[in-house]
Amino acid sequence: MAVPRRSLDGRLFWVLGLVCAMYQIFFVRSAAGQTAQLSVNASPQNTQMIPENMFGIFFEEINHAGAGGLWAELVNNRGFEAGGPNTPSNIDPWLIIGDESNIIVATDRSSCFATNPIALRMEVLCESSGNDVCPPGGVGIYNPGFWGMNIEEAKVYKVSMYIRSSDSMDLTVSLTSSDGLQNLAAYTITADKEDFKEWTKVEFDLQSSERNSNSRLQLTTRTSGIVWFDQVSLMPSDTYMGHGCRKDLASMLANLKPKFLKFPGGNYVMGNYLSNAFRWSETVGPWEERPGHFNDVWGYWTDDGLGFFEFLQLAEDLGACPVWVVNDGASRNEQVPSATIAAFVKDVVDGIDFARGDPGTSWGSVRAAMGHPEPFQLNYISIGNQECSMHYYKENYRKFYSAIKASYPDIKIISSCDRSTISPVEPADLYDVHVYTSSGDMFSKSSMFDSTPRGGPKAIVSEYAVTGNDAGRGTLVAALAEAAFLIGLERNSDAVEMASCAPLFVNDNDHRWSPDAIVFNSWQHYGCPNYWMLHFFKESSGAALHPSTIHVSNYNQLVASAITWQNSKDGNTYLKIKVLNFGNKAIDLSISITGLENEVQTFGSIKTVLTSGSLRDENSFQQPDKVVPVESPISNAREEMSLVLDPYSLTSFDLLLDLKSSLQMMHSVPESSLHSSDWGGYWSDAHAIRIP
Repeated sequence: MAVPRRSLDGRLFWVLGLVCAMYQIFFVRSAAGQTAQLSVNASPQNTQMIPENMFGIFFEEINHAGAGGLWAELVNNRGFEAGGPNTPSNIDPWLIIGDESNIIVATDRSSCFATNPIALRMEVLCESSGNDVCPPGGVGIYNPGFWGMNIEEAKVYKVSMYIRSSDSMDLTVSLTSSDGLQNLAAYTITADKEDFKEWTKVEFDLQSSERNSNSRLQLTTRTSGIVWFDQVSLMPSDTYMGHGCRKDLASMLANLKPKFLKFPGGNYVMGNYLSNAFRWSETVGPWEERPGHFNDVWGYWTDDGLGFFEFLQLAEDLGACPVWVVNDGASRNEQVPSATIAAFVKDVVDGIDFARGDPGTSWGSVRAAMGHPEPFQLNYISIGNQECSMHYYKENYRKFYSAIKASYPDIKIISSCDRSTISPVEPADLYDVHVYTSSGDMFSKSSMFDSTPRGGPKAIVSEYAVTGNDAGRGTLVAALAEAAFLIGLERNSDAVEMASCAPLFVNDNDHRWSPDAIVFNSWQHYGCPNYWMLHFFKESSGAALHPSTIHVSNYNQLVASAITWQNSKDGNTYLKIKVLNFGNKAIDLSISITGLENEVQTFGSIKTVLTSGSLRDENSFQQPDKVVPVESPISNAREEMSLVLDPYSLTSFDLLLDLKSSLQMMHSVPESSLHSSDWGGYWSDAHAIRIP
């Protein structure tokens, strides 16, 4: 949610940049006091390539990240299964319209779906006329969604439900405000007796005439009789890539250019008990046939609309490699012995068959029937979630490893054990590392892998986050500490293969864990400072890493890295230098670059800074852009430069090296049309940092 920029003449934009640079030279620098020298050796002979899949994202169903979040389904508990298998059961958050004198609702086990047998029986006792007259608006049931449904003006919403009744019917399906007084859209289902004597799927569209961010879906009637409902769904027609994810939230992920998507979680995969673990095979096929399950670790029901197939599809839509975390027969309180683990092993191989199998195979045909005949590019499997210390893990792991490699030798397998335990007897392609700590300790962990032996399996740091008091709900200091850690991973990318933060999402109504990268409710969202920090690293995967050295006296709060990357859109090449200042001093920084094959262009370079007035500053719905990257042009960029680093800041210098399309653009665009918004947007695309 960026703040609109004013249109300024392009020449004025660069003049202002020059003024800012002069201000730094004559005023800020003189006040800095602390000096530092950064040397970058950009010679191709000293280049180290960062892995292609270095920086990605990790999704866990926590904080209503999926159900009521990324997954766009607006109905909460659409199949009435959340109350459990015994009836009558709790139908929360469904509520009735009317009172017990004119309507009675209760669940029973009459559904047409064997995998989710619960349906809702609604008995209407009143009529449109006679002695027992219904209220003017009728009686019925309504669903408020996940803390209110966001209904937008003129948008189309797809309704589907299953209905059964032997009575005549005059049922109105409508979108209303939370109190039912504002009608946004409505559709009436009329039927004679026996028309719905068997379970029948009904589908139609609703187009809203107004906007309301706290709406509900209601089913009402003024006709007496009994009606059963099941699998009541309301989906926006406009989802990300047409595949069911909430467009605004998925776009936030896409803007990070993630190279992998690890899913569906950690503890969520295990469950407190295996009866509530994520079972991939129960999350594929038609949505209405998925049984759903209780997320007992994080305390809420999920209909599993966001299932195994949808995760694979999302990874493909994002251009990211899927990394599947499998249940290895362990929950947080149970573990399957090795003697009986075979069924769990087969289940995982079946899951890979579903993702990668030919459409003619048993599981491949299920995927093809869901609309994806081509195999997904599933090349990473993570065995469990940090369970190395559990009694049966190593023995069970070996069985998973052998079975997967026998069928899919190219798949890279990730162990939950640390590097010291891996050997020819305990093989692994990668080993999983989780880092949760304070900001100060996270900063110091920028050197965590400096002494790690090279050769052998590399690490995937699949979960990292600053936690504790200084983390708040996403503070500047937490983001800066994590940036230092990631710079350390860049420098050690010959020992680290992949990295992702955790958790990714939080619904503002359900903070089970803080901090998180992206905060949302039914209609708003914003990125926390650590989300914006990740934008500084989204060009690093597959880039060329150059040796860099900082020389500074009596000040150990600086961390830096340098990469060369090429913009795929215009072919231009940039040297990106990132410097993290984790201290309270402004730094007069001298940069010296040697070994370049192409010299730094005098214009077209950008400085981007992430900082704020206080270490504990956070973004919010009221101030979503309080802590975001701010760009400015670098005047007269060259191989030898002097610049000032703000205290407690992350700064990147994107230095234009190879000027291919930039000159073409300048010659093709009329000078009178070169507004700052045009140039800012152009360079923003070039080095992928959004200007607030």
